[in-house]
Amino acid sequence: MSTFMLIPGAGCDAGYWQQVADELRGLGHDAVPVSLPNEDDTAGLAEYADAVVEAIGERRDVVVVAHSFGGFTAPLVCDRVPVSRMVLVSAMIPSPGEAPGDWWAATGHETSGDDDVFYNQLTPEQQAEAEKYERGQSDTPMKSPWPLTAWPDVPTRFILLRDDRFLPADFLRELVRTRLGIEPVEMGGGHMAMLSRPAELARLLL
Repeated sequence: MSTFMLIPGAGCDAGYWQQVADELRGLGHDAVPVSLPNEDDTAGLAEYADAVVEAIGERRDVVVVAHSFGGFTAPLVCDRVPVSRMVLVSAMIPSPGEAPGDWWAATGHETSGDDDVFYNQLTPEQQAEAEKYERGQSDTPMKSPWPLTAWPDVPTRFILLRDDRFLPADFLRELVRTRLGIEPVEMGGGHMAMLSRPAELARLLL
C-alpha cells in the first residue's frame, strides 16, 4: 500500500483533492490532501515543505503528488524525506535559483486571455465545489529563489492535462522535456481535472 501526499496549487486549500483521495483509498491505498500555509505572510517555500513533511510523519512508501504551484514544493519534500516517487500534475517545474515570481518570464509562459483558465471543463456543480476551496495567497513564497541546486534523485512522472488553459499542453510538453528530460503522460481535462475526472486521474497516479 502506498500513501499519496496530495499537494495543492496556489490560493486554495487541498480539499479539491478529496475525490481523488477517495478513489485512491477505494483502490487500496492511503491518500492525504495537505493544505499549505498560503495565507501566511511569514511562510515561504521552506514552510510549505515543512507542512508536507509534518503530514508524512512516519509513513512509508510515500508518493508525493503536486498540482500547479505545488510543483515548487514537491521537490523540496523529496529532497528531505525518503519517497517512492514524485508525480506532477499540470505543475510548474522550477529551475535552481529561480524564484516562483520569475518563473513566468523565464519559461516564456503566456496566458490564454480567457477568463475561464482554471475551471474550464467543469460543470456548474463542479465549479461551485472548486470555489469552496479558494483561499488568499501570500506573495512571500514568490520572492525567494528556489533553493535546490538540482532536481532530487527520485523517479518523477508528469501528468499533462490536454485541455488546460492555465498551463497549456503545448507549453508544458516542451517544458517537461527540457527541464525534466522525460515525456509526459497525457489525459483529457482542464486545470482542475481532479474534480472533473477524479477516477481517471487516480488510476494514472498509480
